[in-house]
Amino acid sequence: MAFFGLIGNDRQMAATTYAGKESASQRRQRKEAERSAQRRQRHHRAATEADRDGWKWADSERERQEGCGGRRGWFS
Repeated sequence: MAFFGLIGNDRQMAATTYAGKESASQRRQRKEAERSAQRRQRHHRAATEADRDGWKWADSERERQEGCGGRRGWFS
């Protein structure tokens, strides 16, 4: 008859059995927050690298158009 003692106290048993352990929903939320932070960091790195590449291209294009002398105006 021990079975009848288990009916109705499942919340109490869960509170004592799983005390201090992370639930599946909490774990999912934590993992999603970590992935979101990693996506933001990757995007930031990619945007910074693209900006640097753009400036590098602009400088090389300017040198190509103006010649090897660097920044020269019309009358120099």
